[in-house]
Amino acid sequence: MNDVINILPDHVANQIAAGEVINRPSSVVKELIDNSIDAKSTAIKILIENGGKKSIQIIDNGFGMTINDAKIAFKRHSTSKLKSTSDLFSINTKGFRGEALCSISSISIVELKTRQLNDEFSLNFIIENNLFKDEKFDLSPKGTSITVKNLFYNVPARRKFLKSDSVELKYIIDEVQRASISHPEIHFIFYNNKTEIFNFKPKNLKSRILDVFGKKIDEMLVPISEKTPVINISGYILKPEFARKSKPIQFFFVNKRFIKSSFFNHSVLSAFEGLLRDGYRPGYFLFFEVKNDSIDINIHPNKIEVKFENEQSIYSILKASIKHSLGIFSVIPAIDFDYKSEFDSSNKKLQKNIKPPTIEINSNFNPFISKDKEIKNETFFKIESKSFKNFDEKLDNTNTKIFQIMEKYIVCNIQSKLLIINQERAHQRILYEKFLREITQESISTQKLLIPLKFEFPKSFHLNKIRVELEESGFLFGNHDNESFEITGIPSNIDKENTETIVYDIINSVENESETDNTSIVDMIAKSLSKKNAVGKKTLKKVEQERILDDLFCCKENLISPFGKKIFFSLTINEIDNKFKI
Repeated sequence: MNDVINILPDHVANQIAAGEVINRPSSVVKELIDNSIDAKSTAIKILIENGGKKSIQIIDNGFGMTINDAKIAFKRHSTSKLKSTSDLFSINTKGFRGEALCSISSISIVELKTRQLNDEFSLNFIIENNLFKDEKFDLSPKGTSITVKNLFYNVPARRKFLKSDSVELKYIIDEVQRASISHPEIHFIFYNNKTEIFNFKPKNLKSRILDVFGKKIDEMLVPISEKTPVINISGYILKPEFARKSKPIQFFFVNKRFIKSSFFNHSVLSAFEGLLRDGYRPGYFLFFEVKNDSIDINIHPNKIEVKFENEQSIYSILKASIKHSLGIFSVIPAIDFDYKSEFDSSNKKLQKNIKPPTIEINSNFNPFISKDKEIKNETFFKIESKSFKNFDEKLDNTNTKIFQIMEKYIVCNIQSKLLIINQERAHQRILYEKFLREITQESISTQKLLIPLKFEFPKSFHLNKIRVELEESGFLFGNHDNESFEITGIPSNIDKENTETIVYDIINSVENESETDNTSIVDMIAKSLSKKNAVGKKTLKKVEQERILDDLFCCKENLISPFGKKIFFSLTINEIDNKFKI
């Protein structure tokens, strides 16, 4: 049998290898910008035509290349960043594999201009199919300019799979934005079809973020900063109310290198637990600073996958840091009423003669007559209050006002902001936690029914799916068969007329598997009870408004209702002032 294995020609091998590094115009832009950053550039200009298919030009003011370096740079596995295997474990540059320029020149026509600071002239030549042509010298400025024309012109199978110009342009803009955010000290200028798209001048990180995403993002940002022996974390997270269901703003950078990590994204998501609606994802700009020898970035040619030596520790530090920042910067609001100096015991007051207290007796006092009798009889006050100590006295502060608008919202001004609370959702949260606490702590009592309630259910439904947990929740069962069952007792905090709706809601939820696997029957009951008993659109008395506010901020979770909806929002004085600016 004849030999069938052949060694591929260099130009074919290069085109195959190029597919691992360069898969679309944005890959070219990324690799060339990385080289410009490694060359210590302070200004980078990007010029694109036809979504990068026709032309990509990157111009920088870095330290340039010598004639020999310029020619060697386009050979495979040629790099200035590695000299030995040990260098792979302490990489501090963007590029290091020595594949990008060789891959680009094998699938396009490349024009290079480069000049070092002390050179009299700049070197200019064209590379096509890895062959050098038209070498000459001119007076181009210091730095390097690389123009890539007709990408994939000699690999038509790859070129036909490119998307439309607008889609390819979007990918390119994404790459430029990542680079500009990770290096706010560099001046980035971007042109598409000779039209300037953006011009990001050197600024600090926050200003660069505002340049990229607009000034409206300013109110969304919460700074984060944490320094530990394992990792330094800095950057910004977005407030929970600005989370998105799709296309969230999410950026991870490790030693100023953009990466993607589902593992650390899960850490961020867990830090926001209880603050986001179902399906929403938080935004962030997070910068990790670690020792170069504690990470491995030689995982994939695209260099956005990184392995960490202390992955689990970083996960925990990141989660704790985000929770800390959310608390410090009042994303979870505090009751910060005005401080009153009269509560301060000064030395001067202590020097005064102390008079014994006087005792006053009200001979008309009758303990069996209550002024709040009417209020106590209202259904609303079935809630047991667990108030902050002296909370009512604080609410009586003359600088604090509580009032209701549109029979739906409670408005309260505190020292630094104005709170607008949805009274129904707040009451749902209060009742939900109350019912859940009663059920789980086995303190709920049962009221027996004179006439049992009969329920029918589908043949495919198994009563045992819900019976145990319903019994633990205060329900009593009577006779039952394959199609129906009787309830002879219900929890004391449930009205008989609501029982039918609540039980059928639970049956339907379990039968249709509409709830997630980790949602218990107890949780469904608490949600159903809170929804049925919560106050809706109704005029509330002042004491009722105060009670809702009091009980809400005693809840373990006071930002969202049991159904994942926002309970309130706050306005700072600056945000209010901005509404009146023209």
